[in-house]
Amino acid sequence: MIASLDEDIEHIRSVHILAAMVKQPSLVPNDALWPLMTLSITQLQRLRPMLDAQSDERPEVQQLAVHNQSLPAEAPLETQSTNETTAPNVIGNTLNDALLAVLNKFTVDVTDKAREGAIDPVFGRDDEIRQMVDILSRRRKNNPILVGEPGVGKTALVEGLALRIVEGNVPVSLQTTSLRTLDLGLLQAGAGVKGEFEQRLKNVIEAVQQSPTPILLFIDEAHTIIGAGNQAGGADAANLLKPALARGELRTIAATTWSEYKQYFERDAALERRFQVVKVDEPDDEKACLMLRGLKPRYAKYHGVHITDDAVKAAVTLSRRYLTGRQLPDKAVDLLDTASARIRMSLDTLPEELTRLKAKRTALELEQQAILDDLVIGNTTNQPLLSELVTQDAQIAIQLTELEQRFEQEKNLISELLEQRRQSQDVSDIQSQLELIQQNEPLITPMWMSERWPLSSLIGQACPYPAY
Repeated sequence: MIASLDEDIEHIRSVHILAAMVKQPSLVPNDALWPLMTLSITQLQRLRPMLDAQSDERPEVQQLAVHNQSLPAEAPLETQSTNETTAPNVIGNTLNDALLAVLNKFTVDVTDKAREGAIDPVFGRDDEIRQMVDILSRRRKNNPILVGEPGVGKTALVEGLALRIVEGNVPVSLQTTSLRTLDLGLLQAGAGVKGEFEQRLKNVIEAVQQSPTPILLFIDEAHTIIGAGNQAGGADAANLLKPALARGELRTIAATTWSEYKQYFERDAALERRFQVVKVDEPDDEKACLMLRGLKPRYAKYHGVHITDDAVKAAVTLSRRYLTGRQLPDKAVDLLDTASARIRMSLDTLPEELTRLKAKRTALELEQQAILDDLVIGNTTNQPLLSELVTQDAQIAIQLTELEQRFEQEKNLISELLEQRRQSQDVSDIQSQLELIQQNEPLITPMWMSERWPLSSLIGQACPYPAY
């Protein structure tokens, strides 16, 4: 009934019998089967894809068996051996749905992101990427492990390799590969049943090995695979990966820090010898500037600001001088990103000086109102302070009016300058006025206005076409 009505399947499989036993425990007279009764319908539904991947009752396996039985006895030996060795989980040139679902659930395709342009370019790491390609091209022990301090760009190296694979700038043996990141945390999440984590990892390994497209598996924070999964008494992930890594059937790129490598990998000699170390050192100032120059257009486009080369050099120099607990280029990139966000915020809001004066005037008005309320009820203690507050309020109002007039004047001059530049007219008069304003510390820096679309906050929306 479960097979025919619930799932519209003609053949009864063991999963249908198990589901019936879970729904109606009275159908099982044997008390020795009590461990099966601890399963719930939810657990059974969650475990079904992984159990189905290992089952011989799948329709494609049955069809393959029927096809092999229907082969004539005088068929060539090559044909028979080919059908005997065909992986039951591969249909044509693709994996079956179960293994493909496991691969898509627990891994992320980095090469697809590279094709979509969602990965930042990588500069200054040619030697490390060449060393990775050299290790991956080997027949055995073709598993590089990137070791370096946090922030030196280990994950960016893998993304740079994905970009080269998409561009075809790798050996022929790697041009058809797909680089995927293994999410070890997702493998462990929800694996409450003993052996479920091991089964998930085995399915991922099987999917990688049987995939028609060669797959490179990237494991970030690789030290977490040692001991992962053995909390319930099972084997950890490292022991499950060792056989495939030793035979060269599973090409893996790992990444970890020096402290974690010494603490975990050096203590496990069997795991250490399966990986080839690629040292990722902190770049010097010149190379860090090169990396930031490559990333500068992306950050300038995202924030809508213009980033000068002096700002790039200052980000590297100042981050090395003052952010001593972190590594280049990560801290320089963060500093450049923070500065760009600050400039973007200043373009979209009022100048800081105007905001400060408005806040001060609001505070004075509230204090005046509090004193007036005390006078209404007969409390004259703070009455001498009231006249002083009124005087301060008048002075701040005058300063605020002057600053607002300067702000409007600068906005109008910049708008007129940009408009005349667009019309290719003489702008010498306006430029001289701007230079005069700049001598008095302007509220707006025209250099920040090099991008056209950020100016909408000052001069309004741009015309969609010339004849608008």
